[in-house]
Amino acid sequence: MKLNLYKLYFLTFFLLIDFVAFADDTPGDDDGGGGLEGDDPAPAPINGKLLWLAVVGILFAFYAYKRTRKTA
Repeated sequence: MKLNLYKLYFLTFFLLIDFVAFADDTPGDDDGGGGLEGDDPAPAPINGKLLWLAVVGILFAFYAYKRTRKTA
């Protein structure tokens, strides 16, 4: 049980470290530009396809679950 808890901690840590490692700490800079040179383009929005990504992920999880249930 203790080993599974450590695995859960490490998985959570590695999944959430992405937010901290790539966080933008420039306050008031909403256009995404700035940085050292100041000529960076604005970042591309990613929220347009998140719904489709979630649907495909749920369908894949359902498929994988059904496939493992048949073999078990």
